[in-house]
Amino acid sequence: MAVATPPQSHSADDEAMILDVVRDLVREKVAPRAAAIDEHGEFARDIYKLFAENDLLGIPFPAEYGGLGLSFLTYVKVVEEVSKACASSGLMIAVQELGALPIIIAGNDAQKTKYIPKLASGEYIAAYALTEAGSGSDAAGSMRTRAEKRGDSYVLNGNKIWITQGSVADVISVFAVTDPTKGPNGISAFVVEKNFPGFKVGKLEKKMGIRGSPTCELIFENCVVPAENLLGEEGTGFKTAMKVLDKSRPGIAAQALGIAQGALDYAANYARERIAFGKPIGQQQGIQFMLADMKVEVEASRLLLYEAARKCDQSAPDLTLYAALAKLKAGDTAMKVTTDAVQILGGFGYSTDYPVERMMRDAKITQIYEGTQQIQRLVIARTLVGKWKAPATTA
Repeated sequence: MAVATPPQSHSADDEAMILDVVRDLVREKVAPRAAAIDEHGEFARDIYKLFAENDLLGIPFPAEYGGLGLSFLTYVKVVEEVSKACASSGLMIAVQELGALPIIIAGNDAQKTKYIPKLASGEYIAAYALTEAGSGSDAAGSMRTRAEKRGDSYVLNGNKIWITQGSVADVISVFAVTDPTKGPNGISAFVVEKNFPGFKVGKLEKKMGIRGSPTCELIFENCVVPAENLLGEEGTGFKTAMKVLDKSRPGIAAQALGIAQGALDYAANYARERIAFGKPIGQQQGIQFMLADMKVEVEASRLLLYEAARKCDQSAPDLTLYAALAKLKAGDTAMKVTTDAVQILGGFGYSTDYPVERMMRDAKITQIYEGTQQIQRLVIARTLVGKWKAPATTA
């Protein structure tokens, strides 16, 4: 049931064909595995292989480098569909894109030719390493991982944390300081392969949700990286990281929207079947109002997300704003809708026998990673009032 590479016209029929395949895969393969993936905290290689065989890992990657060359809008819809059943599985597709984006954005032709086809096909698993113990929201000012040029190589030293898929990745986009005197302009980006000397995987995190997506520490101890694996010029890494976030935040918004839609669907079906006080609880006004509010929030999130995805396709000048809007709205919606879904199911909602408690746990991370909700609000506010610059002092 592999998806053939569509013609370059990228018609609505191409998107519909892929989404039909995805829905079938989710129903037949992903949904039945979702509870076990969560329970055992496993990276489901069978699901990853399934996505690779059906060409779902390289949807927005350039066709000239082995991707499908389809729209970003198609990509977010695929992540949404998978995440309705299993947020950890949806993240496989989103993080493949996240890890590849620095190469697509800043890489030269040789780097793209070397890595993107293998990432698009699923031969390589990708990861993205920006965050450190003291450098989360303040990535520009607090990064400590260093990269020192030595001959025809760079030597990396430092630790990264909260790296999604870091323990299973073959290729990691890593950000490190090459000139500590230049602040954000002293950060550079590199492609690191798992077999490079001095690279190792550290602590594997135990998490509230997305348990089927491994999150770990990465350790660089005199890690030797060929100079040819520098992405762009020295000092351009932070700018690359910010461009990546503009396109990765809609992917997380898609995950959040999928979680919310999955919870709403389950709660609505339950409300139609559960009898209390002589009739289905969905006929009780209190439950009806909850479901109506959930539906409004889901659809509002979907409109913002799809608009942000169109901005990605257009490379629109206000993409940063819309990426933040979509991520903020969808993340908050996922948390609210899943919490309400648990409430509608009552005691059953609190039980692991029902999927909404997992969805509620999975939803929380969408308010945290790829920029917290507070950071999204800062991004949005600055488009309205600008960023404060303290006046220069006079002697």
